[in-house]
Amino acid sequence: MGKKRHQDDSREPDDIYAHTAGAIGGLCIASAVLIAIKMKLGLNWPATILLTAGALVALGYAAWWVKTRVQRWWATKPAEATSTALAQESPPGPTDDAERAVPIHPELTEALTRTGAISRDEVIPFHDVDEKALPGIGTQYKFKMPKGGTHEDVAKNLGPIASMLGVTRLHLKLEISRESEREVTLLKLNEPPFSRLFDPPNRKEIQAFDGIPFGHEVTGTLAGVETFNKASMLIAGMSQMGKTTLLNGLITCLLIAYRDEFDMVLLDGKFVGLAPFSKIALRYEASSDPAILEDILDELLTLVDKRYTEKMDAIMAREPEPKFRPLFFIIDEAADFYVDNGTKASKDLVARVEDKSRSLVAKALESGVSVIMLTQRPDKDAIPVNVRAQFQYRMCLYVDSQGAAKVALGDSYFTTMAPINPVMLNPKNKGQAVLFVNGTSTLIRGFNFPNEFIWEVIDEAHDRRQQRLSAVPDSPRKKAIDLMRSQGVEFMTTQDLAEALCITESNPVAVGKKLSKLLGVAPDRTTGGVRGYRLADLTAAAMSDS
Repeated sequence: MGKKRHQDDSREPDDIYAHTAGAIGGLCIASAVLIAIKMKLGLNWPATILLTAGALVALGYAAWWVKTRVQRWWATKPAEATSTALAQESPPGPTDDAERAVPIHPELTEALTRTGAISRDEVIPFHDVDEKALPGIGTQYKFKMPKGGTHEDVAKNLGPIASMLGVTRLHLKLEISRESEREVTLLKLNEPPFSRLFDPPNRKEIQAFDGIPFGHEVTGTLAGVETFNKASMLIAGMSQMGKTTLLNGLITCLLIAYRDEFDMVLLDGKFVGLAPFSKIALRYEASSDPAILEDILDELLTLVDKRYTEKMDAIMAREPEPKFRPLFFIIDEAADFYVDNGTKASKDLVARVEDKSRSLVAKALESGVSVIMLTQRPDKDAIPVNVRAQFQYRMCLYVDSQGAAKVALGDSYFTTMAPINPVMLNPKNKGQAVLFVNGTSTLIRGFNFPNEFIWEVIDEAHDRRQQRLSAVPDSPRKKAIDLMRSQGVEFMTTQDLAEALCITESNPVAVGKKLSKLLGVAPDRTTGGVRGYRLADLTAAAMSDS
C-alpha cells in the first residue's frame, strides 16, 4: 500500500502541468474564435462574448437532451426482457387494483393493524368474518387471521385492541379453535361485565353441567371445572369481595353434582362463614389457632397414608385400584394459621403446620382428598410459597395490586395467554373473580343462592347421610355413635365408652388398646388432656366402610 501511494504522489506534478497547458490552450482557442467571430460579424467585444456564450449553452442543452433520450431507450430494453422472462417463469398473480377491490372489515382491520396483531399491509376480509349480534350481550366476531398469523397475536394485544374498539379489556372475551391456529372468536360486550346479576341455576342445570359449576361467565352460561379429582384450589381476594358467598355456592353445587357422595372437613377461620354446613361435615372447627389446623392435618395425613397403602397393595397384587370416597378439606381465612406470635414455640408450630400443609396438598391428590383454601390477605407472606405452588386451580377476586394478583394466580400468570388483571375488576360486583384453570383465564361471578335453597340442600344431604348410617350393620362403632347421639355429645371419654361397650379390663392401657381395636379409630385428646373419641371421627369411619 505504501509503494502505491508513492507512485501516485510522483504523478501529481505531471498532472498539474498537463492541466495548466490544457487550460492555456483552451484560452488561446477561445480567444481566436472570439476574434474570428468579431471580424466576421463586425460586432463589438461585449456582443461577441454574449453571442458565443449563448451558442455554447444551446449546444450543451441539445447534447444533454439527446443523451438522456438514448439512455432511457437502452434502459427499457433490458427491463422489458426481464419482465417477459419472469412472466414465463411464474403464473400471473392478482394486481394491486384487484387486491384493493376485496371488501375488508374496517373495524377489525383497523384495530388489529394499529395494535400490531397483523402487519400494516394485511387486512381482515369481510368473507373471513362471521359477525353476530347477541341480544342483550354484545357482538361476536368469528374470523380468520391472515396466513402466518395465529390467535396468540390477538391474545397478547387484547388490551390495545379493546382500546381501539372503544371498550376495556374486561369487555372482551377471547375463544380459540381446536381446529385452526388462525381462527379467533372475539366477543365484545355492550356494557361492563356483570352489570346485571344472572339468576342462580336450578338443580337440573347444575346436574346437567359437565363438571362442577360455581359461577356464570359474562354471557350468562355456567362456568366451573370438569372435576376436583386430583386437584386443589386457592381462592384469594380482599375483604368484603364475596369470597364466602362464592364458597357457599360452590359447596352447594358440590352437594348437588356429587349427590352427597363425598365428605367434608371444615376449618372456619371466620367462625361463621362455613357454619351452615357444620351439620353435614365429618369435622367442623371454628378457630384461627394453628394448633387446630395441625391436629386436622395429622388426621388427614394419616388417612392419606392409609389410602396410599391400600393403593400400593392393590398394585402389587395386580388388582384394580381402590376407589376412594372424595373428601374436601376447606379452610376459610387460611392465612391466619401461618402467623406466629413471636415465641419459639409458636414459630415451631407454624413451621410444622407449613410443612404438613404442603405435604397434604401434594400427597392428597392421588388419594381422593382435595384442599380448598381461602384468604383475604393475598400478599407474598400470607400463605407460604411451597404451599401455594401445589394448587392446580386458582381464583382471584378484586385485589388492589398486580403483586397480590400474582400471589393468587401465580408469578408467571401475566405471561399466559389472554390474562385478565384482577385489579381491573369492579369491587362493587361481589363474587366477581378471575378463574385460572389449565392455562386459561375466565371471568366469572359466583352464584348467589337464596339461603332457603342452601338450607334445603343441606337438610337433604343430612337426611341421606342418616339413612346411610342407619343401614350400617350393628357393630361396636355403630353402638358408640348411637350412644353419643342419644346423649347429644360430640366427645366421650375412653372410660365411659369402655363401660358402655362392656369392656371389663382393669388395666387402663389394655382397655384403651381393646377399645381402639373395636372402634377402628384412633383416640383423641381434649385440651385438658383427657383421652377419648370424637363423634365426627367415628362417623367418618362408619361412612367410609358403608
